[in-house]
Amino acid sequence: MKSPASEGYGLQPVRSSHLRIKTGCAIHRAHFARWAGSHTLTLLAVLFLCLSTPAQQPSTHDLAQRVDRHYNQLKSLKAEFTESYEGLGRTRTESGTLLLQKPGRMRWDYSRPAGKLFLLDGKYAWFYSKGDPQIQRIEAKKLDDLRSPLRFLLGHTQLEKEIDHLTAAPSANGNFTLTGIPHKQEQRIQRLALTVTADGVILGIEIQETDGAITRFAFSGEQPNAAIPPNTFRFTPPAGVPIVNAMGPV
Repeated sequence: MKSPASEGYGLQPVRSSHLRIKTGCAIHRAHFARWAGSHTLTLLAVLFLCLSTPAQQPSTHDLAQRVDRHYNQLKSLKAEFTESYEGLGRTRTESGTLLLQKPGRMRWDYSRPAGKLFLLDGKYAWFYSKGDPQIQRIEAKKLDDLRSPLRFLLGHTQLEKEIDHLTAAPSANGNFTLTGIPHKQEQRIQRLALTVTADGVILGIEIQETDGAITRFAFSGEQPNAAIPPNTFRFTPPAGVPIVNAMGPV
């Protein structure tokens, strides 16, 4: 009698079965790899679309309302500012500290040039630079100064009433620009642009006058409801310097 091995039985079928199982596993692995690969590409495509699609821009109305809400809840404000001017063949850059307090008080203390001051005490606006031969004063209600657009922050802010033809557009670093013309100032101001954050904080103001001159204000280090001493908005004229009732700043 022949042995099972000599008849082609025994371990050979087992080896053949093993080969079939191994071959089958390889095929399943290939199918799985193709499935996983295709689904991974799909997931990556969806993720790419999510990351590349910008967040929905707030409407002009919504953005203006955010500015209103931010400043209407404040009683005072402190911030650093840089002011630059280009026009009439001249350029200048100045900087200092801005203080605001409701109702109707504003103080621009300049550190560059040192000693320059613009103060609004609620009744009068005062203009003085250290060493000037006189102090200029004007009634607040007659004030026509490029710093005066910030006065809307001192009352009940309603940007859509303060600025005509208001529009909004995306700006750098996730910020936005609100553009328009201050109400009843179209004879002097051609364009007013506010750079604001998504939360309604004003970072900058650009004012383009009808004669082509451009004034820019940049703000940093905002301190909402900063503690401000009561006499901060009281102007005390230097001894011997006369006060002149002016039509506006020089």
